[in-house]
Amino acid sequence: MTVGTLENTEMGKDFVQDSKTQADFIQEESNSNTEGEVDSNNPVTKESLNNHSKDEWMDIFGNGQLRKKVLVKGEHGTRPNRGDTCILKIVGRIDTFKVVENLDSVVIQLGDLDVVQGLDLAIALMDVSEIADIEVHPRFAYGDLGLKPDIPPNTIVTYTVELKAIESDTDIEMLSIKQRKELGNKKRERGNWWFFREEPTLAIQCYRRALDFLSPKSNTFSNLDEIDIIGDADLQNLLEDRMKVYNNLAASQMKIQSYDVALESVENVLSFQPRNVKALFRKGKILHFKGEHAQAYATLLQAAKLEPESKIIQAELTVLKEKNAKDALHEKHLYRKMLGTNKNANTSKKTNIEEKWRTNRTVWSLVGGASAAILVGLLAYRFAS
Repeated sequence: MTVGTLENTEMGKDFVQDSKTQADFIQEESNSNTEGEVDSNNPVTKESLNNHSKDEWMDIFGNGQLRKKVLVKGEHGTRPNRGDTCILKIVGRIDTFKVVENLDSVVIQLGDLDVVQGLDLAIALMDVSEIADIEVHPRFAYGDLGLKPDIPPNTIVTYTVELKAIESDTDIEMLSIKQRKELGNKKRERGNWWFFREEPTLAIQCYRRALDFLSPKSNTFSNLDEIDIIGDADLQNLLEDRMKVYNNLAASQMKIQSYDVALESVENVLSFQPRNVKALFRKGKILHFKGEHAQAYATLLQAAKLEPESKIIQAELTVLKEKNAKDALHEKHLYRKMLGTNKNANTSKKTNIEEKWRTNRTVWSLVGGASAAILVGLLAYRFAS
């Protein structure tokens, strides 16, 4: 199956989530974290894990949505841990007999969502050399979208899985540049797959795992002899792949409206590649969503200068230009209102002073008139006497 990569689409075109995702259901149904681990302390799950025998269905969640039945028992006490490399044979069927997936000696890292989530959870409950049937409800398989052309939407898939071997989680520091690039890009492509299936939370998990492999650590080389054959160009390529992951990570974080962390992701890209158009575009979109319209417009102008023919950038600039005009008008209105309030206050103060002056003048006029009348009366009395 070929999956289009996110960075090859026009600015990572947005997809709308209309329903709950696998990550949502994992959270609700298994009381697990967003990384989708089985909660062995859940009473229903605990009883299911500890009380089952060969040819008996184990109801992992206790609700019939993920079941496992042992066909051939494996080596007791050899279950894989998260991060371990598992070598598997997987045959998927629908409608009892129709084979829709057939993979032999496929290699996955447990917990990294290299397979559908139901399998990722159930394989953690298998021993080495065990063969089991795993019945996966659509919520933990291919959901509402299905998988064209063979798996229709909302279809239960039953897998027969053989856990052939496991290898302990490898220390990334001990991997060569080539190995780290290969594994890191594999995780990135898997993240793209989840993103296009409208599962941004699961995509984020894959992208973060990819960053673990694509990080230029101090102990970059698995042995000293490798220093002679690994140069700056190889490290440059590793960093460029890392920037692709950060760009895609930002797109997924935007989908779940985690704008602050999405902004950090694009800033990581721009600190290394300041002329990265996709990062500039996404930064502008993030600032737009955060209501910082002026900064968003300025950022998108930079992107437009680098890619003037981009219709999606021009469309976003048009929207922001209108919003900036409205913001400016609103600020002007508030400023005028503020000044108008102060003017009224000054006018009111002046009016009060004038009224007080008029009152005082009236009082003094009355006092003066009364005094004059008294004086006239005294004079008249004196002359009359």
